[in-house]
Amino acid sequence: MNWETPFLFQAPAIYQVAAFPFAALFHYLCTSRSLSINARYIYLLVGGFLLAFAAMGRYALLLLLSAFCSLGVIHSAGPQKVHKRAFFFQMSWQTLCHLWLHYKEYYLQEAAGIRLPVALSALMLMTQRVTSLALDIHERKMSPAWPGDGEKEAPRGDELQALSFCTYLLSFPTLLGGPLCSFNRFQTWIRSRRTPCSARSLRAAAQRGLGALLLSFLRDILGRYVCPQDDLAECTHFGCIYAMWTSALFFRLTYYSHWMLDESLFLAAGLGQRLAHGPHAETEDQVLLDTHIWTLETTNRIAAFTRTWNKSTAQWLRRLIFQRRRSFPLLATFAFSAWWHGLHPGQVFGFLCWAVMVEADYRFHHFFGSVAKSQPQRWLYQLLTWCHTQLVMAYVMIAVETRSLSMLWWLCSSYSSFFPLVYAVSLLLLAKRKVSSHDAHHPHTSHP
Repeated sequence: MNWETPFLFQAPAIYQVAAFPFAALFHYLCTSRSLSINARYIYLLVGGFLLAFAAMGRYALLLLLSAFCSLGVIHSAGPQKVHKRAFFFQMSWQTLCHLWLHYKEYYLQEAAGIRLPVALSALMLMTQRVTSLALDIHERKMSPAWPGDGEKEAPRGDELQALSFCTYLLSFPTLLGGPLCSFNRFQTWIRSRRTPCSARSLRAAAQRGLGALLLSFLRDILGRYVCPQDDLAECTHFGCIYAMWTSALFFRLTYYSHWMLDESLFLAAGLGQRLAHGPHAETEDQVLLDTHIWTLETTNRIAAFTRTWNKSTAQWLRRLIFQRRRSFPLLATFAFSAWWHGLHPGQVFGFLCWAVMVEADYRFHHFFGSVAKSQPQRWLYQLLTWCHTQLVMAYVMIAVETRSLSMLWWLCSSYSSFFPLVYAVSLLLLAKRKVSSHDAHHPHTSHP
């Protein structure tokens, strides 16, 4: 089993922790009104440059080139074409970078080190922000006012709009992770002249940071004593099911701790806080978070797990692909997610399997949900479907994290394949039954 992903997460975590004091300082300077609007943008942008070169070395140039070229595309294209051009450029550049990594690892047999994978992870987040910004412009939710454009309805400080765009793409609290927020929301947080509750925001950031530390501790115990890394390679028969589930739990704890650390930095900078309510409030947005562990670990529906896993990314995929496709939107969404993640064979198989599981889960619950009449029957139904959901998602997660064809073949031929096969057969048997058209399926992605 290739366990490179958990170790990859540890590298950005070091820099996220190192950036925490600077995020708290930024929040303090904003709440004390010691920084002007322009100074806030510059602080976040300069911090982003420093963090990029510290974490990625020379590979930070891949990220900076993507940011500035994307801004050029957004500036040069009209609202009708900006989304397609920005999407084509960003995904083409990201795919070339992923192919470069594959070439180094699989053909040249060179160790890529840790800086290039970190840069590619940041580039994936950059793709989210670029395409989200382009969609906002395409849907007329905002106008990219640039010097000399003569925009009469441009927001205040339109001569510095390019600065705000660059800061949105490269600010240090969101460079290596964190929830995806829209440009308008980001701009509202930065330009807010009210004094938010600094103590409450820092308390929430500290709680998320302690939660990340606790989950990391539990993950290390699990990886050392419960599911050593050679379990999957040596297990046989039904023991493979236990090894698969514990290994997937290890990965989930890794993601949870990583996301909570990202959210901690996000909140420490004051970027994810709830803005004041009332007649003078600019917005009434909720705190923006990605990690909803209780929902993920207790749901008995794969579709609900999918909507909640890395929530802002799932919403981005829904908006970018699912809602814009007329034919096979669910399959297209998961296929794009595999492309966005790098097109490893395990990722292609895992995401396409996930799409089938979401479709089957919807039909399965729609058909069998009314069978349980009494309360004990409903409890039994929820327990069995919860266990099946846990095992199916464990299967998908192991497939996505697999980096070798031999391990992928082992997974497909093991007893663990029984659980997705149950849903696949259910889908075939229930495919001809009509379902209500107003119940939509929801898309997914797995990694930051």
